[in-house]
Amino acid sequence: MTGLLFIDDEEGVRRSLERALKNEPYTVYTAEDGETGIRLFQENLSKIGVVISDYKMPGPDGLETLARIARLNPEITRILLTGYATMESAIRATNEGLDGFLTKPFDNIELRSKIQEIMIRKRLRQFISDSVYEEIKSDPTVMTPRKHTVTILFCDIRGFTKMSQKVPPQEIAEFLNDYYFTPLGEIAYRYNGTVDKHIGDCIMVIYGSPVSHEDDIERAIESAMDMQETSRGISRQLQRINGFELRIGIGICTGEVVTGVFGSLRKKEYTAFGMPVNIAARLEKLAKGGEILVSETTYREVSDRFAAEAMTPPIPVKGLDEPIPIYRILGPL
Repeated sequence: MTGLLFIDDEEGVRRSLERALKNEPYTVYTAEDGETGIRLFQENLSKIGVVISDYKMPGPDGLETLARIARLNPEITRILLTGYATMESAIRATNEGLDGFLTKPFDNIELRSKIQEIMIRKRLRQFISDSVYEEIKSDPTVMTPRKHTVTILFCDIRGFTKMSQKVPPQEIAEFLNDYYFTPLGEIAYRYNGTVDKHIGDCIMVIYGSPVSHEDDIERAIESAMDMQETSRGISRQLQRINGFELRIGIGICTGEVVTGVFGSLRKKEYTAFGMPVNIAARLEKLAKGGEILVSETTYREVSDRFAAEAMTPPIPVKGLDEPIPIYRILGPL
């Protein structure tokens, strides 16, 4: 969704924005009032990802226009543009849950930068580290769907289903949020991993996307070792408090995937598709509590930095003709 809808009753302002964005990767749609903009948005629901609306216009003002557009697609990025830069309008924009606030007359360079910043911040701040976020700000095109090599990590709690049957739901929620998702998610962020999703008690992390580094594989394994050490410490703490236990298994695979933002109008996520995702998930299921299992494609790239033992026999994976070799990480060399 690379379309941008700009709504303003002044033709000169609309032309200025079109000129400002002519070299940007946006398809620009313009409308002279709120009703026209809403209709244009309805006709291009799957194409428009950003709406910028002037505040003062004939008919519905910018806040009402953006509110009605949000009812059509709650995930749309909404930015209010106004020449009346008062605290009152800024507060109203914030209360309406808008994603950004711009004033006019606008500087072309500043406008382009602000639009990029608002879009990237909305999509990414929840699941990437600050350092990766800063890199993406300088090159937002890395978010577009592409095929490249990454390292996928899956982490899951051993015995969680049995444990969850013994305690109230509120205690399970607190356990997962406070002692599992938060501390292990912070470890992933610290090693510049992208937390893709939570699937029940499973965490999926991508290393090497949307921003790649030469040491993505090394950082994935180091974060896995950190996760195991942290989970052991948390487990000791929990057993003294309420008898809970945090034992995790981790699977890691390196290979070529397709990454990008995928989903419906109401629900989108940055994720990866490909056989390495399936293999990493399969390895995680095989890993016992405290174990880190990696694919051969991962281990052969870092065999001079980490000690490991080959697991026998090789494991079959749905979609592959031959079983694949796997390794148990023992620690750094």
